[in-house]
Amino acid sequence: MSQRKPRVGLLPLYLKLYDEIRPQWRGPLGTFTDQVAGKLAAAGFEVVRADFCRIAPEFDAAVAAFEKASVDAIATLHLAYSPSLEAVGALAGTKLPILILDTTMDRDFGTAVDPARIGYNHGVHGVMDLASVLRRRGRPFRIVAGHADDQALWTRAAAELRAASAARRFRGMRTLRVAEAFQGMGDFSVEPGVMRAKLGISVDQIEPRELGAEAARVTADEIGAEMELDRQRFDCAGLPADCHERAVRTGLALRRRLESGGYGGFSMHFGAFGGLEQVGIEATPFLEASKAMARGVGYGGEGDVLTAALVGALQCGFGRTTFTEIFCPDWAGGSLFLSHMGEINPEVAAARPLVFANDLPYTGTKPVATLTCAPAPGPAVFVNLAPGPDDSFAILASGVKVLGDSARPDMKKTVRGWIRPDRPLPEFLEAYSRAGGTHHSALVLGQTPETLAAFAAHAGLGFERI
Repeated sequence: MSQRKPRVGLLPLYLKLYDEIRPQWRGPLGTFTDQVAGKLAAAGFEVVRADFCRIAPEFDAAVAAFEKASVDAIATLHLAYSPSLEAVGALAGTKLPILILDTTMDRDFGTAVDPARIGYNHGVHGVMDLASVLRRRGRPFRIVAGHADDQALWTRAAAELRAASAARRFRGMRTLRVAEAFQGMGDFSVEPGVMRAKLGISVDQIEPRELGAEAARVTADEIGAEMELDRQRFDCAGLPADCHERAVRTGLALRRRLESGGYGGFSMHFGAFGGLEQVGIEATPFLEASKAMARGVGYGGEGDVLTAALVGALQCGFGRTTFTEIFCPDWAGGSLFLSHMGEINPEVAAARPLVFANDLPYTGTKPVATLTCAPAPGPAVFVNLAPGPDDSFAILASGVKVLGDSARPDMKKTVRGWIRPDRPLPEFLEAYSRAGGTHHSALVLGQTPETLAAFAAHAGLGFERI
């Protein structure tokens, strides 16, 4: 399931004087710029390139082009010393996040160096000039330093740029709540006006029956094609065709509404879909919730659009992100069991996900097609968006290890996962609740708390490592 690659604007900074007295430097530095663009592309970014920028009008034009191209962030590349006052007006005037790449062509610049190499490797004092002036103007930026051939530099740069992309997706997101939130759940309950004012996130709400018009427009061919896609991606061998068809019809109706409204996240109350057969809504769309996450549409259970926005932003920025919930502590093993009723992003799966007819007593509908799997083992980060005092919000992040799957056959029809935090379990749980963590969260595979700290900084949120 595809989604747009994060898009970065590559801004090479240069000095007009050098074009006048050392025009031969352009060629090698152009080749170096090509190499940097290639590194970013190899890290999974769509790169929008500007020409060498030397004077204010060139910087103004480049930043305007980046804005028009809807890049997620600007990465500066300091090819030589470039006076900060030529660039700072354009950079301080844009809302796009800024990442300064502090890197050079040559790794070895010791006592045996050829002095002819100075002209190709002296951008670092331009970095210092620009960073100092941006800081004085109160313009936030991020910076990564290292040699251009070091993979560690590009790993860190990619994390920073993905964090910026996720934050841009988060801020200003439209979300949809289907039915009222689960009565009495207070931790994720935030007034829509507060979400708009503090986070730029809007919330629309509909009743499930309002999806009936979309359901009526879903054709048999569309249902058949979607069912075939499901059979290719998932293990549907034991799923009755009628159950599958009901799930797909309702799911495609929901998908139409999400796409037509430009929603980046949604939530639903699982118990609000019963008794709507007469309008073509015959299933709680658990299957579509799982597939939506893989497409980059965030999800949160029980009406939690706050976590839905978080999941959608992190999935678009980092991939392999799922909505989840801590269900049970494993005191003996120092781990936590993660689960939910029937929603998990199949992109996190350790093995081919199973889709089966789930006879849930809570939905008020016929058996519901539900996707289940366990997340792939390895490093991950457990992430929560915690509302705080005075309408504040903070990202809580914990480095965790995702453990292996259960060997029990009767666990295969359960959304499941086990994680071990980086600190002793009692300490983790105590710290998490002291920080106000809610019972709905996100799990991001392959990332670190430091990456989420960058996301929080770009999104203007507080941050606490748990």
